[in-house]
Amino acid sequence: MKNFRKGFTLIEMMTAVTVFAIVMTISMGSILQVFDLNRKSESLKAVMDNLNLSVESMTREMRFGTVYDCGLTPPLPSRQNCSNGGNSIAFLANDGRIIVYRQSGTSIEKSTDAGLTYVPVTAPEITISDMKFYVLGANAGEGLQPKIVIKIKGSAGTKAAARTDFTLQTLVSQRLLDN
Repeated sequence: MKNFRKGFTLIEMMTAVTVFAIVMTISMGSILQVFDLNRKSESLKAVMDNLNLSVESMTREMRFGTVYDCGLTPPLPSRQNCSNGGNSIAFLANDGRIIVYRQSGTSIEKSTDAGLTYVPVTAPEITISDMKFYVLGANAGEGLQPKIVIKIKGSAGTKAAARTDFTLQTLVSQRLLDN
């Protein structure tokens, strides 16, 4: 074998180049995987931020509202407890409008006109599989401050590999004392 500079043979040089190529290939694969995971993480964070904003605005309106009804019995709203859980909730907002929230298909929808028209409040990347409202203390004279428990089950993400399941539960108490 012909010796190159400083006594390396052709086989030793080829072995070194091959080992270097293998290490670089593995390293590049790892770097690309980290970039892919970062992109998925950023996407999931944006979707979950949307869900948090939706739930936060819903609970804020409920906190300042009165006359809660999870049965949607006309006339809306009519004070009604719902210990078994309802799929929607109507209440009188502090500005006098009747607000309704409901699960429709795989999204959460809101109505500001007593249920005549609805607009989605969650992003399309969020899939709501189950949403229940539990209302306690809605009836006047019960001696209980009205409370609403909201339980939401679903998943975030459009691709199966990047999908994350979640269960969210929160308690909302009416801000003003009930008379």
